[in-house]
Amino acid sequence: MNLLISLVSGALFGAGLYISGMTDTTKVQGWLDVFGQWDPTLAFVMGGAIIPMAVAWRLTHAVRRPASGGQFPPAPLPELDRRLIVGSVLFGAGWGLAGLCPGPSIASLSFGGMPGIVFFGAMVTGMFVAPQLKARLDRPVPAE
Repeated sequence: MNLLISLVSGALFGAGLYISGMTDTTKVQGWLDVFGQWDPTLAFVMGGAIIPMAVAWRLTHAVRRPASGGQFPPAPLPELDRRLIVGSVLFGAGWGLAGLCPGPSIASLSFGGMPGIVFFGAMVTGMFVAPQLKARLDRPVPAE
């Protein structure tokens, strides 16, 4: 049953990304080009994602466990730390340069051609390298 729920959820998410234009790199870059030919239509996509998620977070307080089992993830901490800032900058830079972020890059693998495959490969590589880099950066500096 969990596999079916995952399949339907993933298909719905991918279809939503495609229909909304989030897999179109020129549309995403047009959203980010506020001083050029700005395309404000992705604001509706963001609102269409933020509003239901806010409602979902509220509903988790009334429900003890997800219907498909497991646990609800904890609410994010409301603090700005180095990880959040660096991660946001890297995410934003990648999104602005490539016009894709993780969800749309996976959805566009079937039709994005070689550039989409290269982006996906670079993204997966970054996902494997990031924890090792973080561990290295978080090591205490030896006192001299």
